[in-house]
Amino acid sequence: MEKLAPHEAPLWRPTPRDRSDSQLARLVAYQGLDSYDALLEQADRQPDRYWRGALEFLGIRWRRDYATFLDLSDGAPFPRWFTGGTLNWLDTIFAHDAARMAVIAEDEAGGTRHVSYGGLREAVGRFAGGLARQGIGRGDRVGLLMESGIEAVVSLLALSWLGAVAVPLFSGFGVDAIVSRLSASGARALVATTGFDRRGRRIDTRPLLREARAQLPDLGLLVLKGPPDEVAAVPEALAWTALAAAEAAGAEPATMAPDEPMMVIYTSGTTGRPKGAVHAHGGFPLKIAHDAAVHFDIGAGDVFFWPADMGWVAGPLTIASALMRGATMVCYDGAPDFPDWSRLSRLVSAHGVTHLGASPTLIRGLAANEALATAGALDTVRLLITAGEVISPEHMGWYQRVMGRGTCPVINYSGGTEVSGALVGNVLLRPIVPAGFNSISPGVRVEVVDEAGQPVRDRVGELAILQPFVGMTQSFWQDRERYLETYWSQVPGIWMHGDLAMRTGDGQIFLLGRSDDTLKVAGKRLGPAEVEDILLELPEIGEAAAIGVEDAVKGQKLVVFLVPAAGRRPDPSLSTPLATPLAARAAALVESRMGRPFRPARVHVVEDLPRTRSQKVMRRVIRRVYTGQNPGDLGSLDNPASLARIGEAAREAG
Repeated sequence: MEKLAPHEAPLWRPTPRDRSDSQLARLVAYQGLDSYDALLEQADRQPDRYWRGALEFLGIRWRRDYATFLDLSDGAPFPRWFTGGTLNWLDTIFAHDAARMAVIAEDEAGGTRHVSYGGLREAVGRFAGGLARQGIGRGDRVGLLMESGIEAVVSLLALSWLGAVAVPLFSGFGVDAIVSRLSASGARALVATTGFDRRGRRIDTRPLLREARAQLPDLGLLVLKGPPDEVAAVPEALAWTALAAAEAAGAEPATMAPDEPMMVIYTSGTTGRPKGAVHAHGGFPLKIAHDAAVHFDIGAGDVFFWPADMGWVAGPLTIASALMRGATMVCYDGAPDFPDWSRLSRLVSAHGVTHLGASPTLIRGLAANEALATAGALDTVRLLITAGEVISPEHMGWYQRVMGRGTCPVINYSGGTEVSGALVGNVLLRPIVPAGFNSISPGVRVEVVDEAGQPVRDRVGELAILQPFVGMTQSFWQDRERYLETYWSQVPGIWMHGDLAMRTGDGQIFLLGRSDDTLKVAGKRLGPAEVEDILLELPEIGEAAAIGVEDAVKGQKLVVFLVPAAGRRPDPSLSTPLATPLAARAAALVESRMGRPFRPARVHVVEDLPRTRSQKVMRRVIRRVYTGQNPGDLGSLDNPASLARIGEAAREAG
């Protein structure tokens, strides 16, 4: 690798321990190779050999060994992996020491429960038995609408025990979003919670569950976790605890083919119709176990905490990452800033967390409240993870310096609902630079390409996948044509992922936002992150979102939305002829750094930006509301009230 440019000076460099004793170093040695570069080459040129060795190293349990690594008889978009083999991914989980702690769950009020691997196996078997008594079996789709906790883990695993298919649902969904996903998947049952605590307030989910069930005539079974009186208040609902007291559903989990579905997980669509990515027993769990070792360096005895809603891909990902590797998973079902911003560090301290994950938005919140954010001891943390959206160099640096005490690596990790785990991600055998990714994930052939599909360097292109990979969605649920149109139609034979990216001459990869968020101002294509990173340098700004709006002269004009930093109220005047001090400074800073053509045409100061519960800013929604278009699927929004201010800003702009 070439020498890093000064502006890419590493945040972190591998230690002797990382080079010799990390999970990735052990995998390199297990494969009989002498370097990480050699491992990447093997994964690219001999993927069958790479995956054979990797799965052995990871301790993946097969009931019958596979005969063929890859079958492409149905074309590259529809690969069949590990044909001839049988497995159930739970076998790998339950092979770990039964006495070892599997899950620690803390609720918002501070109550803590835990379960060992042996206790988890018993609980999963019993709940699976309860579901089986209600007629749930192989291939049945079952919705899961639960906050993070032991019951959510047990419920997800119990469905795989039976060979049923989980349909995770975001805990903040409204009735329309729940109905659309359960209806589209043909779900026969829903396992849900009667309510959960959020910042000290009880959120009652029963009214929306009643309404959803009334609109879903084929939903025959509703299982509720909650206090007995709350469960009893929902007609025909069964108590989660009653099913969990059943006898186990057979001595062993069901035997599954690698291509049998274990999960249909929905991601928002721009047209209002969510996309149901289908993941299989021989895909998602194996890819996540791989990434947990290769990228996260998780092994037996580690303690993994990544606050994540069970309804997004990060929920199942954290379960599989910890439990497939024999680690302990920490669950927390409350707000990360309740009762204040010390909550995260106190969770780390209380449970001895060694691996800590956080979204860029959560990191920005922690950074804005540093004194509280570091109130709890962080000395057990060995590795940090961030994922979910683009992170600025400044905030990745803060995360490493403060939460990681200046010694921990930060694993910047990016994949998506449709690809299970990482396409690109940091590894411990290479230096880590601010906001960058130092590696393509082994086994995934990734490039940054232009509109014709040709590789480009040192300029903005699109992230593309050049060959099928373990963990990719089998398709969208009962919608092959939409799947092909979404990923395979732009450049024949290439999966276009929808992310703007840049790959430098020295091999670093930087993501710049979603390609449908692309800005093209004065003939230059740029990602929103380029503008937002500049704006976040102003201490008065806590959040920023940049969008492009059609313009007869420039093609697009740049419009920016700002949220003042914590403790600073929005400017009294929210109109935006760049007259307010903060708006004027923001516009001037962008102009000085990027040039006169890129000066924002409008800067709107708002109280909040539309975001998901995982705190990803929805620029697509901002742009559509601002330009008067149908915003599409809003089921994933955590704060739909923020859209009113976006609409006001559009009217002010004329």
